[in-house]
Amino acid sequence: MAGEPTTQNTRDEQLREDVVSAALGKLDLDAKARLLAGQDMWSIPALPEIGLKSLVFSDGPIGVRGVRWTADDPSIALPSPTALAATWDPELARRAGRLLAQEARRKDVHVLLAPTVNLHRSPLGGRHFECYSEDPYLTGEIGSGYVNGVQDGGVGTTVKHFVGNDAETDRFTVNNLIDPRPLRELYLAPFEAIVENAHPWGIMCAYNSVNGTTMSEHRYLQNEVLRGEWGFDGAIVSDWMAARSTKGDIEGGLDVAMPGPQTVYGEALAGAVRAGEVEESVVDEAVRNVLRLAARVGILDGAPAVVTELPAEIDGQAVAREVAHRAIVLVRNEGDVLPLASSGTVALSGAAARDARVLGGGSATVFPERIVSPLDGLTEALPAGALTYSIGADPSDELMVADKGFELRAICRDENGETVGEGSLPNGQVQWIGNDLPEGVTYDNLHTIEITGTFTPRETGEHIFGTRGLGQFTLAVGGETFYDDFHGPREGADPFESFFGAPEERGRTHLTEGRPVTVSLTHTVQKNTGSPLTAVMFSLSHLSPQRDADELIAEAVEAARGADTAVVVVATTDRVESEGFDRTDLALPGRQNDLVRAVAAVNPRTVVIVNSGSPVEMPWREEVSAILLTWFPGQEGGAALADVLLGAQEPGGRLPTTWPVSFSDVPVTQVTPVDGELPYTEGVFIGYRAWEKAGTAPAYSFGHGLGYTTWSYESVTVSGTTATVRLTNTGTRPGREVVQAYVAPAADTVERPARWLAAFAGVTAEPGETVEVTLALPRRTFEIWDEPANGWKLIEGSYELQVGRSIADRRVSATLEV
Repeated sequence: MAGEPTTQNTRDEQLREDVVSAALGKLDLDAKARLLAGQDMWSIPALPEIGLKSLVFSDGPIGVRGVRWTADDPSIALPSPTALAATWDPELARRAGRLLAQEARRKDVHVLLAPTVNLHRSPLGGRHFECYSEDPYLTGEIGSGYVNGVQDGGVGTTVKHFVGNDAETDRFTVNNLIDPRPLRELYLAPFEAIVENAHPWGIMCAYNSVNGTTMSEHRYLQNEVLRGEWGFDGAIVSDWMAARSTKGDIEGGLDVAMPGPQTVYGEALAGAVRAGEVEESVVDEAVRNVLRLAARVGILDGAPAVVTELPAEIDGQAVAREVAHRAIVLVRNEGDVLPLASSGTVALSGAAARDARVLGGGSATVFPERIVSPLDGLTEALPAGALTYSIGADPSDELMVADKGFELRAICRDENGETVGEGSLPNGQVQWIGNDLPEGVTYDNLHTIEITGTFTPRETGEHIFGTRGLGQFTLAVGGETFYDDFHGPREGADPFESFFGAPEERGRTHLTEGRPVTVSLTHTVQKNTGSPLTAVMFSLSHLSPQRDADELIAEAVEAARGADTAVVVVATTDRVESEGFDRTDLALPGRQNDLVRAVAAVNPRTVVIVNSGSPVEMPWREEVSAILLTWFPGQEGGAALADVLLGAQEPGGRLPTTWPVSFSDVPVTQVTPVDGELPYTEGVFIGYRAWEKAGTAPAYSFGHGLGYTTWSYESVTVSGTTATVRLTNTGTRPGREVVQAYVAPAADTVERPARWLAAFAGVTAEPGETVEVTLALPRRTFEIWDEPANGWKLIEGSYELQVGRSIADRRVSATLEV
């Protein structure tokens, strides 16, 4: 397996290097330059003259979409990265990675564009759900497990986004100003740990600049730190459209400029070499890195792949369900209301209970074969007649991509109106990039695309239809034309506005439940836009009738009044958490807070399920009996939730990030640049480090999470930098505990946090059983980055090792000298 060196592995590694060198020697300048440039959206070209097949990339991190945006080839959808980190289990992350490698091989994908290991600097970050944690050590441990798992299956990873892509606002142009200490101790730390512990075959560079230099050209961070200090020997791939300078990028350490065919490499790079602007030896080193990646994944003739014996086949649904229940964090359980008795009645409410949000928006999107909602999971688990359901409150009053009730296909026509091809659609969104087009369709012969089909309403009333995207649109519903006009871009918009932008309302009509109507949205393809992508991206949007919010809440209250337990599901939406933009607050959208409070007022046994990828305000948290955080739980989320609610499984999660009482309490909030710059003025104080410095109590602290049993911490002993913790399961059920060790300096001559995570480990025990766990404390725990010396400096002295259940619940301690 990958990551397990043997004599044979060493021989194979040398053989791979020999084959790579021989292949490099056969290539002329044009072939070398072509190899470093994407040939389309997802691949770089094959070079048959050296036995090289085309290398294929695909988006992750919770699934493997493949090279087409379609549900025709479904993907397993695992829980969000925040959920995976909430398991605090690197071995489970490794198993998840092996599953994704299996999925990648099934889809002929060689390299997964994952994991995302940027930090939770601020909860406003739009891709917060796609990152693991606010803590660099936890992020590095989970990320290492994930990378090892994917590469165990012979598939490469590109750890991203190197470095400082911690928010989405102006992400293409922002200059993040990060001092050396926080850059090294926080933001670079997960990448360094993963390079050391998992030997990733790829890194993806970020869009943003760091301290004045855009990352694709950052010679110091990419060549001197990543390759030089850390010894990284894989390929550095640009984030899509991040590469902007031929000379700057190649000399700054960027190996592959994606996507293609229009890139700053290829012909432009060969021309720069011939003009004497770039040394060919620099190009050779980049080609060597790419050929090494190809050899490792087994697509370079004569070079042995790193993995020849694949892991045993994995049941994807089972792993998705396991990760989901292991990630669920029980943050409150007053009166032990959970687990529920299987014989009681349950009143379920919340629009997200029926239409579950299982993944975050943006490039992380995949299309699973099935989705188990909370309503589905509880219907399956509870006896007939025990469950009632009410909408209660809908988190969204905005148009969304047409989905439930729509049966759609895409018809492609040329300039003469003749059909040149058709394609199926999983929903109302068309996203065809490069060669990702229906059979028979080319970008040259494509003139218009018509999304056409039927819509069968689930509710009677006024339905709203709209569009998302740029260009000419004609929208008709039931034969009536709602819109026929051109929609242009906003000034200074994100290049992916067609994908991430807000939909526009185009018309309203009264429809009857169960009675289908025809729908048609025709889009004229804009060409010669100057974009490096040949892409078609637009959507048909829809919003169901908006019933009176007070009536909906009243219905849920009435159902809850007569039930043994009320379960309310609250959620965010794609317009709250997604790639492409940052959040503006932490409030739950719509009337969901009102719903929770109204239900809790009539049923003392109210359980709230929070379906979000990142923190939200919960102003009612002390008015309800129990709160479960499910994150974005993946395709099996509803089944896992039922397992936890009814006690078949323990809620295994612990918080990987701090949850505030109120946004006003959050210590680090600035994500919007001023004059193009975003200073990280907080230094090394983000996450719990910043909370403790501010002296403000959050709603739920880093590491917090309850289970269905109780634990007594007996002792901790230290020998050198190894700690042994003894604890007992004092409850009545078997359980798993995450033992967390924090280090606090007795005195400080330098500015450091009050304490920080040094080690953790999971342990299981039967009721009454006493167990021991050993924790190794890495040397880096006691070091800081000393910029004047340009190196790591050990801070000697006395430290208190504080061990417990979270950073705020430390049970036993011991002193150690460094």
